[in-house]
Amino acid sequence: MQIIRLWFISEESEKRLRWILEMPRLLRPYGEWDIRLKSSVFKSFRFEIVLYSLLSLLYSLLSLAVINIGYYLVLQKGLWEYSGARAVFVSIMNISVGVALFIVYFLLLTRKFVIFIKEIYKGINEISLGNLNNRIEIDNEDEFALISDKLNKMADDIKRIMENERRSEEAKNELITSVAHDLRTPLTSIIGYLDLVSTKQLSEEVRRNYIEIAYSKSKRLEKLIEDLFTYTKFNFGEVKAVYGEVDMVKLINQLLDEFYPSFAVNNLEYQFDTSHSSIVILADGGLLARAFANLISNAIKYGIDGEKININLTKDTDKITITSTNFGEVIPKKDLDKIFTRFYRVESSRSSETGGSGLGLAIAHSIIRLHGGTIYATSTEKSTVFTIELPYKPKAN
Repeated sequence: MQIIRLWFISEESEKRLRWILEMPRLLRPYGEWDIRLKSSVFKSFRFEIVLYSLLSLLYSLLSLAVINIGYYLVLQKGLWEYSGARAVFVSIMNISVGVALFIVYFLLLTRKFVIFIKEIYKGINEISLGNLNNRIEIDNEDEFALISDKLNKMADDIKRIMENERRSEEAKNELITSVAHDLRTPLTSIIGYLDLVSTKQLSEEVRRNYIEIAYSKSKRLEKLIEDLFTYTKFNFGEVKAVYGEVDMVKLINQLLDEFYPSFAVNNLEYQFDTSHSSIVILADGGLLARAFANLISNAIKYGIDGEKININLTKDTDKITITSTNFGEVIPKKDLDKIFTRFYRVESSRSSETGGSGLGLAIAHSIIRLHGGTIYATSTEKSTVFTIELPYKPKAN
């Protein structure tokens, strides 16, 4: 190493060179240079470029050192006559060879980055062609890996947006079809009865009966349109709750009193059970009244055969629970998760016998969710139970 010391001036430089040359052997048990450094700085593309540049420079200097050692030995043995022209030639050769070696070493060390760039380009090209399932796989922890992760996330987001758009389009078409069907049925009846009233010679009693039927159909049509507008507002997030203190015991009692005529007409009894004289929560009283009215109306329509409807109200440390139990029609298990979907009816045909719009439970579901609560149903041969759980204070607040 005596000759090398001439090139690197001092013993300290020689020690550093020995340490650098020993690194590959020392690091071989750990996967040589493939050490997973913890610091993000050491994993960055910029750090690796600087490191590879320094390594390329070091390898180039070492190569030039070997070349010049050989040149020095030739001069020592007198095998080559030294002159000024030859000195210039040797200097130019050193510079040229040094630059060439630096470029070669640098390209060899950084060839993985070229592969990364090609992978990213290939992935972007696949995404641009519409292949959103394609993923860019880069097993690294530098900026290239971050770019590939962002591109993969972008592809996932685009795919999700397109799926949402497709589902939204399907839902819109289904909504139009359902609305057209449900509007046409009462409208056809109204037109038919009014046509009979205006063109036929009818007795006063028959005429009055037809007019009452037409009026009843008109009210049903009005309710359907009102429910449709309400559901659409919920669907587009246009309904904002105005929160205030609501006494749930008082609210339910008031609703049951309002529905008393409907209970009487359908030969149904109701029972409201609670051990509390007052349970106050923070909620939008108007919206909750709408939700519970829809729930009671649904219980009346489908619980006629059971002769009775039970309402139960309890409270816990963090929520209140309201159950509505009817003993009429059983909801098949396969339909339990679908009954809160718009226009979904349990009966196989879209019969108008129940008079429902198919939106009542969907609206109730939206209102309860707006308050941070849950609503679900269970049904057996003995009874059908709708359960609503509401927090004392909505999470949004």
